[in-house]
Amino acid sequence: MPTKVEGWKDEAYGNEVRERIYEFAEEGWESIPDDEHDAWFERFKWWGLYHQRKGQESYFMMRIGTPNGVLEPGQLEVVADVADEFARGPADNPEFGGAVCDWTTRQSIQLHWIKLEDIPEIWDRLESVGLSTQQACGDSWRNIVGCPVAGKDKNEFIDAWPVAEELNETFKGNDDYANLPRKWKVSVTGCSEGCGQGDINDLAFEPAVKIIDGEETKGFNIRVGGGLSRKEPRLARSIDVFVTPEEAPDIAASCSALFREHGDRDDRFNARIKFLVDEWGAEKFRRVLEEEFVDGELRTAGEDLRDEYTYNAGHNHDDGEGHADHVGVHEQPDGNYYVGLSVLVGRMSAEETRELAHLADEYGSGEVRLTQRQNIIVTDVDSDRIDGFLEEDLLEYHSPEPGVFMRGSIACTGTEYCSLSIVETKNRMVRYGRWMQDNIDVPEGMTNFHTHLSGCTASCAQPQIADISLRGMKTRKDGEPVEAFDIGLGGGLGENPQFADWVEMRVAADEVPGYIRNLVEFFAEAREDGESFRAFIARHDEEALNGLVEPEETSYTDPYMHNTKMTWYPYAEDDDMGSSPAPTNGQGEPLPSDD
Repeated sequence: MPTKVEGWKDEAYGNEVRERIYEFAEEGWESIPDDEHDAWFERFKWWGLYHQRKGQESYFMMRIGTPNGVLEPGQLEVVADVADEFARGPADNPEFGGAVCDWTTRQSIQLHWIKLEDIPEIWDRLESVGLSTQQACGDSWRNIVGCPVAGKDKNEFIDAWPVAEELNETFKGNDDYANLPRKWKVSVTGCSEGCGQGDINDLAFEPAVKIIDGEETKGFNIRVGGGLSRKEPRLARSIDVFVTPEEAPDIAASCSALFREHGDRDDRFNARIKFLVDEWGAEKFRRVLEEEFVDGELRTAGEDLRDEYTYNAGHNHDDGEGHADHVGVHEQPDGNYYVGLSVLVGRMSAEETRELAHLADEYGSGEVRLTQRQNIIVTDVDSDRIDGFLEEDLLEYHSPEPGVFMRGSIACTGTEYCSLSIVETKNRMVRYGRWMQDNIDVPEGMTNFHTHLSGCTASCAQPQIADISLRGMKTRKDGEPVEAFDIGLGGGLGENPQFADWVEMRVAADEVPGYIRNLVEFFAEAREDGESFRAFIARHDEEALNGLVEPEETSYTDPYMHNTKMTWYPYAEDDDMGSSPAPTNGQGEPLPSDD
């Protein structure tokens, strides 16, 4: 039997949901029947809207898709204005203030505290500059990710931006692919860095070359079935297919149609394409694709560039093997520069975002790009003005030359807004990063150290592919329940992708920085000459990694040790669930209780 979600989608889904959102916005929060909340909130996702968690009823997270992370001139300023005016809730974040923009690990934008009544005006403003929330969530094509400097990279193998752009134009709003069994994540990589992270996507286009009719042809090899969630990570698997850039939309349509027809609609936990590839194997997937969904015969795979991949690969940034994460100053083919800024945990205030938009206009073309490491890139900075740009005050905090422990820090939304998260994340990772930067000596030659903090097993912060992987849990300390983390080591992508080994379970949150310091000190003493951290971890088997060092209390203090999941907002002065002002009306005034 199809799941209840499939039943809800059969009744209404996709583009048709937009009109109902307009109706609800006109009539207000109370117009959504109580017994239909779950159904409508599931449908709202297709338009980029997630209802926030318990205690924040009537508020939504809004996700804006930016294909390949590209924000064209003028768009970032509109995002900042929308955040400033509409993304303010009843309590401020003590670290970031009252209105923020979150850059995500899929090159999208998230705004919080969005009121249902404001959505039509927000859509008008976004769409006036070519931005959209359509299919930013839900069971359909998600935001297409790829190399954030496609077309701006001196060393790229093939410019993948036109391919990503065409895929977005072909499949966004396309009714034939609007209702899939689950989300459909697509990556397009054209560089030898591998920064599209195809290994963790449902469908991956990866750079390759093949002799066709006697000519060397640049294009893509196809992989399917990657993903991280549900404690069952998978690396995407080759299906032995090569396509040219012009053929990419057709093969993408065929692969997603196969998923539409054969994906599991009876069990949402088993509905991702990775489980179908598990069941069928790559050979059967290719055979069914060719026999049922493709006109003609598929080519076999070409020679790929995977042995050159450096993105999130554990290499040191100064080893001559690539620019790895695009942070820093890099020359473009036209002689101008792009400047990658490290944005700690991917969050900027609305004021900072607006300032960055103005700087991008002043020093460059106005275009900015988002990365899968939650960072932001300003492109087309004039070669004569690069020094002036680097002296701007904003770059003192969002730096192109961050410290090692600041550079590699990623965090998901956490209990601040998310109903799935178990622990507080963003502010905690900021505190972790700063403490580590001030209290851990960086071993000689180590310029790369990734710490990914995820609030639960949903893997939004991609913890399985980090040097230090943190996954939110609960434990007891001194007889009291406290927030905690499972700790994993040695994950990453690149030429030889691998997932982290989980070596410590339920470590109290205030003992995690001490564990990391002890680990880095042990690494500094025991590493072989010039060995990277990832190579050092790979040299130890799982048994050796368990108990390699101990967690430890340090000078680090954590204000979020209590159960933040049971608060209405972790940072409110009175955070008890009973003190929540939600739900509220369109003016932010509490609605009367039914009691």
